[in-house]
Amino acid sequence: MQVQTAARLDGIGEYYFSRKLREIEVLNQQGKQVINLGIGSPDLPPHPDVIRVLQEAAARPDVHAYQSYKGSPVLREAVADWYQRWYGVQLDANTEILPLIGSKEGIMHICMTYLQAGDMALIPDPGYPTYSSAVQLSGATPLTYQLTAANNWMPDFEALEAMDLSKVKLMWVNYPHMPTGQLPTPALFERLVAFGKAHGMLICHDNPYSFILNDHPVSLLAVPGAKEVVLELNSLSKSSNMAGWRVGTLCAARERIEEVLRFKSNMDSGMLLPVQLAAAKALQLDASWYTELNAVYRERREAVYALLRLLNCRFSTEQAGLFVWAAVPETHTDGYALSDQVLGQASVFLTPGGIFGEAGNGYIRISLCASTAKLQEAMQRIQERMTIQ
Repeated sequence: MQVQTAARLDGIGEYYFSRKLREIEVLNQQGKQVINLGIGSPDLPPHPDVIRVLQEAAARPDVHAYQSYKGSPVLREAVADWYQRWYGVQLDANTEILPLIGSKEGIMHICMTYLQAGDMALIPDPGYPTYSSAVQLSGATPLTYQLTAANNWMPDFEALEAMDLSKVKLMWVNYPHMPTGQLPTPALFERLVAFGKAHGMLICHDNPYSFILNDHPVSLLAVPGAKEVVLELNSLSKSSNMAGWRVGTLCAARERIEEVLRFKSNMDSGMLLPVQLAAAKALQLDASWYTELNAVYRERREAVYALLRLLNCRFSTEQAGLFVWAAVPETHTDGYALSDQVLGQASVFLTPGGIFGEAGNGYIRISLCASTAKLQEAMQRIQERMTIQ
């Protein structure tokens, strides 16, 4: 029997990594043993105390029921303390914080709360593909704005001002930027808040990478008056090695939280309480956790730099986050060509930059979520199996 899918899925394919993982699985079944350097899924565990809290809480008989749609007060208080301690941002734990089952779901919640047919949303190119997909699924239209290396991967506000913004209700931004690793400047954040106010649009800041290889984590909400227009998503996936736990948070003014909750409360029933209690513990860890985590990533990043030099790629060493972004050599037409060659000849997967938008076509992205030994093995395969021009 054939059943036609909803029109909202027109133009939206299966998520790239979902398809690619199946392809890699087939190659592995053929004995290729692909080294996957594409996906930013931390391979290190959470802090032992976080796991201990989960285990102890899960053993209790009174924690397995449905939870509050607004999340546990323990987790909300932990988020508020974390924002105050690291970002210098004061949040009301009762009204300005909404725990989420991962920040990716939060992207969808926001789009479904504010967008509908006839609306538009500004989407960065290159940028996280889910921004565009969520906008389309809401019935609205994505309006891309291009980021370039020449402008340090920051919005060109003059170009934005020249666009017809009359139907734009929100703008997606993400700093430290994924995939390029670009760090924000105070001037950029101030300009974004002013831009949102001037055009009556919400500025939606996705902020999961601020603690990875970055000595000065910042929040867009730290800009004076930001709560008037800013919604900020954050996540424990990267900074706490809890990607599979699905713990995120939305921070915004009370009105925004109440508006998003109207949608969210109809879509899920909250996180398991032991997960929330363990997440609160993760947020209470001191600076040594981030110092030790980043020491591992710094070592791995040096190995990734060596791999990229081997491929004759060009890159900046001033990047933050869980990846390294690099321009492909002139011998290749785009990132897809280099990615396909490395996968086909060396059984190593690198992400082509084009999946993040047209502006990413000449680039590749390598994840730091692989051990130094695995990265060295990838280099050895490339040296032995490929002819590099």
